[in-house]
This record gives sequence, C-alpha cells and structure tokens, in this order.
Amino acid sequence: SAGRASQSVWILNGSLCCCISFLQHGETEPGPIHSLHLSGSGVFVPHSSSPCWHFFASLFSRQPASFPPLLLHPFQKLHTRRHQSVSHSSSSSDASSSHKLPTSPQSDERHKLNANALHHKGKDLFSWATEREKKLIGAGDSKKVIQKVKGRSKLEALFNHPLYNLPHPDPQEDDWLLRVKTDEDARDTGSEEEVRENAINDDSQWHSASEEEGYDKVTWTSDVETHPPWLRFHLGISCWELYNRKDHNLAQLTHYLATQRILGAVQKTGGTQLKLLISFPNYGQALLKPIRQSRDAETDVNLFYFSDFERHNAEIAAFHLDRLLGFNRIPPVVGRLINVTTEIREITTDHRLSRTFFTSPAGNVCFYGQCEYYCAAEHPVCGQPHVLEVSLAAMLPDLTLAPRRSWRSPWRRSYSRTKLAPWEKDLTYCDTVKQTPPYNHGTRLVDLIDMAVLDFLMSNMDRHHYETFEKFGNETFLLHLDNGRAFGRHSQDEPSILAPLQQCCRIRRSTLLRLHLLSLPSFRLSDIMRESLAQDPLAVVAPLLSEPHLSALDRRLGTVLQVVQTCQEQNSDVIYNDLEGYNDTTA
Repeated sequence: SAGRASQSVWILNGSLCCCISFLQHGETEPGPIHSLHLSGSGVFVPHSSSPCWHFFASLFSRQPASFPPLLLHPFQKLHTRRHQSVSHSSSSSDASSSHKLPTSPQSDERHKLNANALHHKGKDLFSWATEREKKLIGAGDSKKVIQKVKGRSKLEALFNHPLYNLPHPDPQEDDWLLRVKTDEDARDTGSEEEVRENAINDDSQWHSASEEEGYDKVTWTSDVETHPPWLRFHLGISCWELYNRKDHNLAQLTHYLATQRILGAVQKTGGTQLKLLISFPNYGQALLKPIRQSRDAETDVNLFYFSDFERHNAEIAAFHLDRLLGFNRIPPVVGRLINVTTEIREITTDHRLSRTFFTSPAGNVCFYGQCEYYCAAEHPVCGQPHVLEVSLAAMLPDLTLAPRRSWRSPWRRSYSRTKLAPWEKDLTYCDTVKQTPPYNHGTRLVDLIDMAVLDFLMSNMDRHHYETFEKFGNETFLLHLDNGRAFGRHSQDEPSILAPLQQCCRIRRSTLLRLHLLSLPSFRLSDIMRESLAQDPLAVVAPLLSEPHLSALDRRLGTVLQVVQTCQEQNSDVIYNDLEGYNDTTA
C-alpha cells in the first residue's frame, strides 16, 4: 500500500527521501512529486519542502547519485507469447502535446494534417478492430477513458492497462537465456573431480577473495536473493524480452547503476565515438556515454546522420520510450553525475585514455580519448570543473556465455554523401525482403517494423545493424541497442525512417493498439514520457528531454497512425494478429 511503501523509504534512507523532488516544466523551484512509478506499481515518496530541497541540493553536490531504492509491488509476469502475431487498434484523437510550444511552420502544419486526417476518418479508422478492442482503447468515447484515469498517475494507469498486462505462459527451461547450474546439472555434465568438489560444498557457493583489488568479498549461492542486481538482470532475460517490467529487480538495477562506487574505467573498443566501460565492486559493469551538448541543442541541419554527436540523454530517453511502447528490448539506462577526476582519471588503467586528459583554460578537467569521430582536443568532454553528466547502460551477458548474432538491416542507409540505398530507389523493395530468410516467416519482419516505429518516434536514422541472442534462433525479439543519435532534431521529422512500415504495410496488432492508446488525451505519449523521465536522477539537474522534443513525439505518433491507415486503405493484410488466442484482452 501507499503508506507502507512510504514508511519503508523513510526507514531505508532517513531524511534523504524527503528531499527528492523534480523540476516541473515552467517552474524555477522544484515541485513535490507524490509518487514515482518506475514499473507502474506504487513507488511513493513523501512531500518535499523548500528547506528540504536546499538540503538535498547541497547533499547532491557531494553525492550526486545518492537516491533511495524504489519499492515496487511483487513480481508479476507479463510477457507476450513467443510465436504469436501482432496488430493494433484504437482511435487517434488528440496527437498534439498538452503544452503548446513554438514549432517550425512545416512541422506544425504536418501535425495538423495528420491529426485532422485521423479525426475525419471516423469509424473507418477502427474497422479492423473488434468491439472489445475498441472499448479497450476508448475508440469514440475518450471521455470515459479520461474519467477512469482522472486523479491517478498517467504512467501508473498506462502500465495497469490490459494491453500492458497480456497473459503469458509459464516460461520453460529453454525460454531463459541463462540459468544457474544446479548440483544435479553438475553431476550430469561435470568430471569426477568437479563432482567431488561440489560434494565438499553442498550450498553451491561462489566465493570471492579479491578485496585487495577493490572488489567486494561476496558469496553467491543458487538463491537469487544472494545475487547482485546485474546478475539478476542477466538471469531474467527470456526469449520474449530483456526484462519483465514488473520485476522488482528493475528498480534495484537502476538504483545500483546510479549509486554504486566506480572501481574502474577504460575506453570501450569499437564504435565511432567515445564511450567507457565502467566496473563496479560487485563485478558488475556499465557502458558510459558522456554529455556532448546541451539538452536544447538541435543537430546542425548541414550534418549527415552519420556525423552527428551521440547524446547521453538520448540513450536514457530511448530506454524509457521503448518501455512505454511495451517492447522492453533496450537494456536499462540511467543518468548519473560523476567526478571526472576521482572516478575516471585517477582510477583508469587505460593509458591511451589517461594521456588525453588536460585542464581547459576555464579550469575544467577534460579528456577526449581515441575514436573515429570527435575524439580530439577540439571536441573534448569536460567536467564543470570536475562534475560530468553521463548515461550508464546495464551491460548484457558476456558473449562467451550468451553469444549474439549481428544482422545487417535490410533498410540500412548507404552511409554515403552521394549514394542511395537500394530501398530508397525501389518502391517494391519489401517484396524482395519478404522472400528472404529470416523475414519470410515468423515474426522477424514485424519485429523490424516495431524497431522502425521506435526509431521514427525518436528520430534515429543510425540503425544499420541489429542483434539477437543466438540461443533463441530466429523466433525471438530484436535488441534495440545504441540509440545515442536519437532525439537530435525536434523541429522536423524524417519520414524515410518509416520505410519498412510504408513499403511492407505490416504491423503487430498489439503494437498498433498501444500506439492508439498513447494517442488518447488520457494517455498522451508526451505526458507519460515526461512523467517517466522525471524518475531519472538527472531530472533534478534539468529535464532529460526539452518540451519541443516531447511535443514532437505526439506529432510523430500521429504520422505513424496515418501511415497505417493509408496502408489499410490500400491493402487487406496489414494487421499481424499476435493477440490470437487471447480470448479477453480486457480482463
């Protein structure tokens, strides 16, 4: 209950929890947040007051990532069936943001056309939906939907909606990516020597005695409660999704990323821009991307998509958006303030990285590393003077334990200043893709279209490859990795990102239903995204996305729904029904 959760936070964190507050748009003073809902289920924090805020601000300057653990309701399963299909329904109604902000005339006019077109379609817009689904998404009766969520957090209401709680069969042994080996497994597969060693230790404990290296001395057993959050995250990966949104470990994992002491920092190889691999005392790791430009800065219109900066806030926002769409295919990402000197420069063992540190004329500690783009003294990453904003993404299991396959996207761009990709020259390109494995059967094509919808909403043109876990073969989800070039421009949209949807005219039923739901005033995407991003630790510094970016989400959502509507007018087989077998999606 609300009261119990609130008291628990007080017990765990004392006076610190009363100081958690978030800047609300249009205000210079922090406003109290009554509750946070990382997984849509009851995380409550008491009111904050002005004196409390000033205390918290001073504390934050000393411990920038000290946030209380979030308390969630017990674990509940909500995956979608592995071999099922997809479709979507619902009315679109209001596709604009709740806060009117100046936008370019072109973008504003396009938004109005999309909204009006969807509005005037009337009943034809939902001709594909069943009566139960129309009722589910409030088609034609949005007032009732508004009344149902009035007085509640929109984020909580969204995650309590039946479309985000679809039934799912109990996972079988092979449905998990990793599992803890039991004593019986060891006896079946191990040598006689291993069996004798296991017999000595009946508790199957794993001991670490590496305290001299700075790592924690820990004892892990087959009991999941003894595992650190990063290991529980790895053990929770299934063939359906990276994480279960209702798993209480999600909150523990994000808190761990935001607060754990940093033990090591080295530059990660590969990729075109600077990123670091961060190590924690409990053997966990995270991928760090630093702030490169202000939240309000837009990508230069003269830059090609492959020359753009990677943004730390884009990685954070992409994780939240992916979760709001019900995909759960991006590893958890959290923002954090770190000390460039004590948490990178003084502890790194990477000599290539350490050689690039310097003090700027303004007295700020800077570094630039080694990479293809923007790793030069002319484009340094600088603290203020030591404090630096970064994003930290949970690492996936090591490739030796869980191999991944990299797939070249059929709709990959040319990455050339002069050449066009095949799909940009051939309007029937999808016909060829549909005949090519693995897109000629199963869910791979609609998986790819899900990813295209996500990329269009956040304006990410840099999707040349995607990955899957080899263990699950072709019947599994796609990993939505590396989203740093998203959210570059809010004043214009890039229609070509939707080419897979436009050319193939195919979309999951569940995806379409959720998109319609997020177009309703009571579940407006920009409002829910704003509320979700307010949970991130960096939200106390500044909103992770500016209001123009949030407004662009609503505009682009209207465009996606219009593209689907156009497809339905020209084709009969648009909806891929992944909800077949769910007799009552309203239950």
